[in-house]
Amino acid sequence: MTKLPVVSMLALLAGSLLTVAPARADQALDQAKAFVAQVTASSTSWTGPTSGPKAQGHKLVVYVSTDQRNGGARGTGEGAAEAAKAIGWELRTLDGQGTVSGQNAALAQAIALKPDGIILGGIDALQSGPMVHQAVNAGIKVVGWHSGPATGPIANPPVVANITTDPLQVARAAALYVVASSGGTGGVVIFTDSAYKIAIAKSDAMAAVIRQCKGCKVLAVEDTPLADVSSRMPQLATTLLTRHGAKWGYSLGINDLYFDFIAPSLQAAGIKGDGKPINVSAGDGSASAFQRIRDHKYQAGTVAEPLNLQGWECIDELNRAFAGQAWSGYVPPVHLFTAANIGADGGPKNLYDPGNGYRDHYKQIWGQ
Repeated sequence: MTKLPVVSMLALLAGSLLTVAPARADQALDQAKAFVAQVTASSTSWTGPTSGPKAQGHKLVVYVSTDQRNGGARGTGEGAAEAAKAIGWELRTLDGQGTVSGQNAALAQAIALKPDGIILGGIDALQSGPMVHQAVNAGIKVVGWHSGPATGPIANPPVVANITTDPLQVARAAALYVVASSGGTGGVVIFTDSAYKIAIAKSDAMAAVIRQCKGCKVLAVEDTPLADVSSRMPQLATTLLTRHGAKWGYSLGINDLYFDFIAPSLQAAGIKGDGKPINVSAGDGSASAFQRIRDHKYQAGTVAEPLNLQGWECIDELNRAFAGQAWSGYVPPVHLFTAANIGADGGPKNLYDPGNGYRDHYKQIWGQ
């Protein structure tokens, strides 16, 4: 796998925490708690674009999902379908079924449909670079959701914009929640998937935050493919319990999907739903994660993406590209859900759907 260019980003992250590292332990803990309070606060303000091109006529867009079993990719696709209907376009969805070969086959099928635009729903742009180049060479505009380690345009392969909250801030929010919740003493296992650059960027950043907490410890970073979590996670959890015992106080996952399959092993070990390890996800805010947090069953937090909003954002960025305009520059703010705020910001619907009026704002831009 190509080494990720995240060193500079991690350096920036470390720099942002330099005020914490030399501080007294109680001061550092207070700062972590203050940050958590900030990212759990509800916000109804629209911080996205307020101007842009009108709807560019009828278009065909294909949403190619990394895996429709993944709540993040599925939710973003549903938002894109809703937005496509609002702007007057046609949208079709293809399922990559969680494997590189399946994703590339779906991309080939998408290109064969000769659409105006393709949305990469969680597909790594670099990993599927040849297919992305083929699409662009055919005159197709390509937008990505979670298709790279940073927000905005991707130069090579050429992607109009990568739609995501800031992955390093997502990672920071999840990791500092663990620091605050543990009182600065957490023993942490991190779950990641090296098939995705954005996943490695997040897990590296989470590990950096935990290592800066003097009383915390990264027990392990487990590279476990998202496509295989249903078969791998139960045995891996049992192995980790045997290896680390009570030292394993917290888990950090780059996606909620890891915690869909951890409960049986924890239950078999006699661990209650609100016991340790306490599980926290740095994305994406799936319906099952919301339910677990609400029920206090084997997940305490998720740094949810506003998936439906991001689907609308994908359509807006394609519309800008069709009009020959650059990406809007919009990056949704980071928001952490815990049991304390699960009832707000769409939580009762088991999704993060901010009440900032994004649908009306986008429709006004498009003249719809």
